[in-house]
Amino acid sequence: MSLNSAKLAEYCFKNWDESALPELIEYIRIPNKSPMFDPDWQTHGYMDQAVQQFEHWCRTRKIPGMQLDVVRLPGRTPLIYMDIPGDSDQTILLYGHLDKQPEMTGWRDGLGPWQPVLDGDRLYGRGGADDGYATFASLISIMALKEQGIPHARCVVIIEACEESGSYDLPFYIDALADRIGKPELVICLDSGCGNYDQLWCTTSLRGLIGGELKIEILDEGVHSGDASGIVPSSFRILRQLLNRIDDCNSGWVSTLEFTTDIPEKRVEQAITAAAVLGDSVYTKFPFVTGAQPVINDTTELILNRTWRPALSITGADGLPAIANAGNVLRAGTSVKISLRLPPTADAQIASQKLKSLLEHDSPYGARIQFTPDWSASGWHAPDLQPWLERAIDQASLNFFGNGAVYMGEGGTIPFMGMLGEKFPDAQFLITGVLGPRSNAHGPNEFLHLPTAKKLTCCVAEIIAQHYMNK
Repeated sequence: MSLNSAKLAEYCFKNWDESALPELIEYIRIPNKSPMFDPDWQTHGYMDQAVQQFEHWCRTRKIPGMQLDVVRLPGRTPLIYMDIPGDSDQTILLYGHLDKQPEMTGWRDGLGPWQPVLDGDRLYGRGGADDGYATFASLISIMALKEQGIPHARCVVIIEACEESGSYDLPFYIDALADRIGKPELVICLDSGCGNYDQLWCTTSLRGLIGGELKIEILDEGVHSGDASGIVPSSFRILRQLLNRIDDCNSGWVSTLEFTTDIPEKRVEQAITAAAVLGDSVYTKFPFVTGAQPVINDTTELILNRTWRPALSITGADGLPAIANAGNVLRAGTSVKISLRLPPTADAQIASQKLKSLLEHDSPYGARIQFTPDWSASGWHAPDLQPWLERAIDQASLNFFGNGAVYMGEGGTIPFMGMLGEKFPDAQFLITGVLGPRSNAHGPNEFLHLPTAKKLTCCVAEIIAQHYMNK
């Protein structure tokens, strides 16, 4: 039986509207922050609430032969494991997560992280696009194939609850479930981004990430700035000097060898193609204040900056009083949270060691400097696609979006991918997602673009069907 694309789209769209969307709205209400942001997650019970909601929805789909377990290793976040029989002994692994980033400030009036708001094609609220939708997309895509009697491989669906904390629990689950999972021939991850909402976007690489707290102490206590300034160096000036060891303050360029790698020629070519498709939306999608501009105007270079080059960000600070409470005091010290994105093929552990050495050696003015790493995750670089998969991806994009697929790296980090790449070196990977322009994952006003979620669900179904036909 051949796949009827129109019938598939009708089925997926209907199930999204009638079943998945109401569940996502309720899911957004749950403040199930990832354990890094809620150390007392077990006591609060929000994570269990989200798991129970997803478990109930999945079980009520009544997919023939599906086995569903909520697996709980001692002291670790739970994991939803689903095993759906297929028409061959080959295995497709589908992945998503249900834990969320914290609230973040700056939400527009009428919006909030735990306040679902449906505004036209957008569902606002934390976690809908990152990555609550993935559970629904995975099962609806499989259900759509069964509704038409289309054969497919065995499908294993894994929904974890620790991704936003670096997936540190996931390796233990993968090891514990290794015999049940088997060796997937195709891995589909739905936790990535898209350059626009007009076609299927395939992620070819993910940057790594290292970070930690940099603490600078110059005094045992704050003193009158009129008395001490000019004699005691400001801890903020020391901070500026130390950060300049990482990147050039004028260009943002990072040159330390441990933080850089060569960019493969194919990825440069794909960046050129993506830049031609996206144009200046590469940077206009960001909410620049009036008159602000990106670091350079070359869109291809901006894509490579975002996907293959290291970049430094400061994501938090301590020791700085609010302006309303800022007296004339030379402060005793300053602490900042450092986030350094790494190229996909850089070794995060080596880079983290280098970052600590770079910051702590030869302390300016003899200040007490301490860098405490708290994050180290290597990136991921996709293997070349087999011809059948490349054709299937492009055809699915044409069928349901009306445009061919585009390939581009992502600037974020999904630790799960690097781990799976090592465990299943012979597998093919389809990494995609719905995080497009202004969707603002991790920030205020996060939203899920519903038409993209629906069309992506259709694409996943067609690719699963094509996998069976080409094996």
